[in-house]
This record gives sequence, structure tokens and C-alpha cells, in this order.
Amino acid sequence: MTREELIERIKQTAYLEGDFTLRSGRKSKYYLDKYLFETCPDILKALGEEFAKYAASDVTLIAGAELGGVALAAATSIEANLNWLIIRNSKKGYGTGKMVEGVLKKGDVVLLVEDIATTGGQVLEAAKVITAAGAKVSKIVCVIDRKEGARENITSAGYEFESIFTKADLGIKD
Repeated sequence: MTREELIERIKQTAYLEGDFTLRSGRKSKYYLDKYLFETCPDILKALGEEFAKYAASDVTLIAGAELGGVALAAATSIEANLNWLIIRNSKKGYGTGKMVEGVLKKGDVVLLVEDIATTGGQVLEAAKVITAAGAKVSKIVCVIDRKEGARENITSAGYEFESIFTKADLGIKD
């Protein structure tokens, strides 16, 4: 799938107009429903291919934050042929009670993938979990940057940030 075809598929599949409250609490006249595009195999495969391009030679793992980053991390893992992790939003209250599902070791280098970046809050929390375990976040990469502060927040926290697309790439003007 070409870049232009992927943009069109994402916009056709997941772009909604109306009155929405985002995870950050901000109000928006549009919403990009990640679950609508992440549940389409052709889009998910193409995104896995795009994310895998960011897996530098030192990357040992792919990670995605619960829940939106899970399918993206799995697709990227398959394309990059690297193991992957799920970073939970909170410790589960049963079983092992872990914040990380998968094997994360001290010294691992992790590519952290994200769906939609608005302020970067959720992915920054996931990055903290990874670094607290003694691993390094190589880069944080999202599917779409809404251009509402995520880049600034993520880079000011000391992480590299990239986006496959921005809202402008999808023709969204607010």
C-alpha cells in the first residue's frame, strides 16, 4: 500500500466529525477512532511495515501501551521480527499483577509505538515504566500526531519522537 493509499484508508475508515472529548480532556470537532483503523487487516499490516522502519539496529523489543498500542506493537513485531511488550495502564489486581506483559530486561532498547498522539500523556507513562525497568526507549513513534503538544511534551521529557502522519497529512484543518 502506498503512503497516499494508507492515508486515504485511515481517513475513510476512522475520521469522524462531531463533538468529542479526548483522553486529555480537550474538546474536539473531529475524532480519529484508532480502533476503526486498527481492526482492518490491510491498514494494520501497512502500519506494521511503517513502524518497523523505525526499528534501528540496536532495538531489541517493540512495545505498545494498553489498549490502542497493542495491535500496533504486534503488527510491528511481526514485520521487524522482534519480540514485543504490552505496557499496562495500571497494575492488574490478579495473577502476576505486572505492569509489563512480555519479557523486559535491563539494557533492552525499546521502540515504543502509539496510535494517536494528542498531548503524549499515555505514551509518556508507558515510557516511564520501560525506563524504570532499566531499559531504554529508543524512540516513540505514533500513527498520527494531532499537533496539540505531544511532540513538545515527549521531547521535553527526553525522548525522540516521530509520527508516521500528522493531522495535516490527512487533510484535517480543525
